[in-house]
Amino acid sequence: MLRIGIIGTGGIADAHIEGYLAFPAECEITALADVVPGKAAQKADAFALAGVAAFDDPLAMISSGLVDLVSIATPPSTHAALAIAALDAGVHALVEKPMAPSLEECDAMLAAQERSGRVLSVVAQNRFRDDLATLKEVVDSGLLGSISHVRVDSAWWRGLPYYDLWWRGTWEKEGGGCTLNHAIHHIDLLLWLLGSPTEITAMLANAQHDNAEVEDLSVAVFRYDRGLAQLTSSVVHHGQEQAIVIQGANARVSQPFSVVAERTRPDGFPEEGGAPDVVARIHELVASRTPLAHLGHEGQIGDLLNAIRDGRPPIAGGQDGRNAVEVVTAIYKAGFERQFVSLPIAASDPYYRAGQLVANAPHFFEKTASLVEAAS
Repeated sequence: MLRIGIIGTGGIADAHIEGYLAFPAECEITALADVVPGKAAQKADAFALAGVAAFDDPLAMISSGLVDLVSIATPPSTHAALAIAALDAGVHALVEKPMAPSLEECDAMLAAQERSGRVLSVVAQNRFRDDLATLKEVVDSGLLGSISHVRVDSAWWRGLPYYDLWWRGTWEKEGGGCTLNHAIHHIDLLLWLLGSPTEITAMLANAQHDNAEVEDLSVAVFRYDRGLAQLTSSVVHHGQEQAIVIQGANARVSQPFSVVAERTRPDGFPEEGGAPDVVARIHELVASRTPLAHLGHEGQIGDLLNAIRDGRPPIAGGQDGRNAVEVVTAIYKAGFERQFVSLPIAASDPYYRAGQLVANAPHFFEKTASLVEAAS
């Protein structure tokens, strides 16, 4: 029975609490911590978590001996220090996205994992969605053929008050804008589906939020062997219509799920009616798969608990979290410096280091409010 602690009791902590509560035979929540006095106790009361210890000091919780695994659901700038403290104390760690604002901090977390022998996982809950797991199976099957182009729309909408919360909208505390804190999930999915690109270029803008330093819109282009991928990261898109469209040599598959396949006429134009046999094979593959038993945060937490028990790596590990941060770093470097950025990013690159992004980032606007709690 693993004893669970949760650090940070804002809104996203609810998904962690509910995820752990779904596995009562494998774990129990024993402690909550938040730097805002009394907030951890309030969260315990909200979920009727009787007997749970509440801490105003996360480090005190880590060293209390009450926890075997902690979820870190705090602002991104705190992730590295808390995860390293947990791992060095012999405590497994699940870290909310993004893993950390810099590759230097990510590597320090991975080093702590290595020396501690504990498990480090980074939240990538969209890997535990049936529609996206289906997309992954289709790509892995090879039925699409070589990949030509991928379009990823991480399209969200947030109003001006969103950036009033004290840590949002600043390069120092949030680590970035929508590219880091919203599109990180779609970036993880792109890496999960296709692996790492070799080169990235990008443009950034703040189109609608004049109360935030950070970007609210970015468009990036990735090079993959002979193909390309494009990523739109946004909090200015009405309708919030996210999509992934993968074009292969043989067919196109997309999420929301659909399949289209063309067949050539002798003159090279598409034949009317397409290639129904290719479409049918993909649909047969999809129909034969077993749905996931647990979804979202619950699915990832279930996998993490099993990984700790079985002594195997989790599906979304620390290296996966680092890979996503590397892509974000490349997008920011490309946008700031107006250049193409090759991957991997070397440790000698200035953008590898903690603080470099903050030092070089443009302030599109200045932050105009700093609320301790978001308005309800």
